[in-house]
Amino acid sequence: MSFSYNTKSELCRFKPEQTCCDTAESYGVLMFCNTFTAGEIRIITGNHTLGSRLVEMFESAFSVSFDIMPEPEKKGKQAYIITAPGKLNRIFDKFGISPESLLAHHVNLGVLEEECCRRSFVRGAFLAGGAITNPEKSYHLELVTDHFNVSRETYSLLLDMGFSPKETSRSGNYIIYFKQSAAIEDFLALIGAPIHAMELMSAKIEKDMRNSVNRKVNCDTANVIKTVDASIAQIKAIRHIEDAGMFDILPEKLRQTAEIRVSNPELSIKELAELSAPPVTKSCLNHRLRKLVEISKGI
Repeated sequence: MSFSYNTKSELCRFKPEQTCCDTAESYGVLMFCNTFTAGEIRIITGNHTLGSRLVEMFESAFSVSFDIMPEPEKKGKQAYIITAPGKLNRIFDKFGISPESLLAHHVNLGVLEEECCRRSFVRGAFLAGGAITNPEKSYHLELVTDHFNVSRETYSLLLDMGFSPKETSRSGNYIIYFKQSAAIEDFLALIGAPIHAMELMSAKIEKDMRNSVNRKVNCDTANVIKTVDASIAQIKAIRHIEDAGMFDILPEKLRQTAEIRVSNPELSIKELAELSAPPVTKSCLNHRLRKLVEISKGI
């Protein structure tokens, strides 16, 4: 199962703090579900755990059952539908909405006065219209609805709750999203998914460590290549001096440096400096090697 699926399954195991939270969570589901009109409520999900929660939640919040439900053994996407006018009116009344005069949905903040209800509303929004990517690949969490006002008002609600989401639109839908791992962790923990918040945090730490190791390996590899290239050039210069019969007339310190370099082609400048007798500084030995290369070029 996907990370998003498992996150929603964890949320479905969360027990609401109070009875009013069932109503608030149902409200979030309705505002972000597939269809919420005066003639029909249609919630489609492929998560069986969420399907069971919807049945319990609507019974607790509105004392209504779904008119159409999927077969118990059915796999894949499932539709939970209410079309009975009496049930629809009861649900609309709960949120102070008149189906006859409804032109566009708005979030009734009067239903969300308590902090626990605000968290529940956002949980419902994520359960119905949310998605989150696998944190091992990228960081992205979004809430999608086809109601412009609902998206804007939920965005403002999240700002009041201390978040700083982004907004965009896609294919006629309105999207609130997070891209920063820390914000997604806080969001998941707030709405009742601390386990997946921790998994995201662990994935980020592991990814950061892996990137750090890769950077170090790349840096070390680059240094090795640089050392090898320099060694090859220096040894080539020393051989050229020998072939020209000029090795024996070199100053003693340069001859010693040349002999150490040829005998230890794999060593760094620092290691060669320590082998000198007496030991010299890295800067000093590097200067001698540059001098040998200059002499070679002058021959």
